[in-house]
Amino acid sequence: MKKLNKTLHKNSRTLVEESLKKAISYEEYRRLVTNHVEKGTSSGPNQSEALSNYTLLNNSRMKRLDKTIKIKNDIAKKFQNYKGDLTWLVLTESWCGDAAHSMPVMNKLAQLTPNIEFKVVQRHENVELMNEFLTNGKMAIPKLIVYDNNKNEVINNWGSKPSKVVEMIEDIKKIQGTLTSEFKMELQVWYNKDKGENISEDLSKLLN
Repeated sequence: MKKLNKTLHKNSRTLVEESLKKAISYEEYRRLVTNHVEKGTSSGPNQSEALSNYTLLNNSRMKRLDKTIKIKNDIAKKFQNYKGDLTWLVLTESWCGDAAHSMPVMNKLAQLTPNIEFKVVQRHENVELMNEFLTNGKMAIPKLIVYDNNKNEVINNWGSKPSKVVEMIEDIKKIQGTLTSEFKMELQVWYNKDKGENISEDLSKLLN
């Protein structure tokens, strides 16, 4: 078992390091999404009207959140006082609604300290890396990987949803067995009301 764990650990590190070579900044990712909107397309090999519409909606969400997200003082201070050296690498796609809500928060937090570099890669171009960081056996995004540049190793990860949303989903599944369209609408209302607070709380714990 120890040998297997070491192999997986080494493989994760290697995959992250390889993916970082082709990773882009958040600003470059935002331009990429905007370009998809202008062309009526989406990221990834599969193209459809639905995915293009999700990309359009997500671009509007991120544009709004980039301007309005505010970080609580206690969390802001924790990031401002952080002394480590991390890279946050997130796997995402333009059509992912959860990513549209969380990535602006990730970016705001990383901007609070020079000791965290925030980089972005697309899932469809990094399938092997994605498979190393599955959520309940699924290729769920966004998936944030925390890489310690001093230790040269992956020390944590987060995703694909904020902790309170995970609890909400578990509760609704116990009652109804599946996620209804009504619940999905309620989920968007929750995201809008929460304004990224739960996500910033979750991400602040990655510094511990």
